[in-house]
Amino acid sequence: MTLRRRNSRRGASIVEFTLIGIAMIFVVISFFEMARGMWTYQTLAYAVREGTRYAAMHGKDCASPNTCQVTVAQIAGVVKSAAVGVDPTSTTLTLTTASGSATSNTITNLLSNSTNWPPSTAYAPGQKVTISAVYPFRTILAMFWVGAGRPVNSSQTFNLGATSSEPIQF
Repeated sequence: MTLRRRNSRRGASIVEFTLIGIAMIFVVISFFEMARGMWTYQTLAYAVREGTRYAAMHGKDCASPNTCQVTVAQIAGVVKSAAVGVDPTSTTLTLTTASGSATSNTITNLLSNSTNWPPSTAYAPGQKVTISAVYPFRTILAMFWVGAGRPVNSSQTFNLGATSSEPIQF
């Protein structure tokens, strides 16, 4: 009788471990996904801040004879180089002047834009420049969602956004 009882307990242990193991795997994957999401957001915020700082330091009076004005491509290049690990083909960058006019596109597309920014009407010292970015963060946790399947749809994407604003210094 004791042999039979011991065998039934061994089977129960396997079932208990399986039930707890599945939950623990989900917790571990969730932990790493949250860390990846936070890292991506922090990187995006840093890149936007660097792009804004670069644009704010290249205003009307930064050198004589006013040769410092930068292009949209140069600012997008600064953001791209600071955004290590963030996909530039899916990240939307928006550059807004103090007057409210905006230029918006993916970082990759803005790298070929040779327009001066901010425009000559909005690059005097003291005027604000604002740069914002939106990155569609796709999570691996979607594999646990019922009906997730392929391709990735909008329910599996979280838009991470970052904005920075500074007055033009020179």
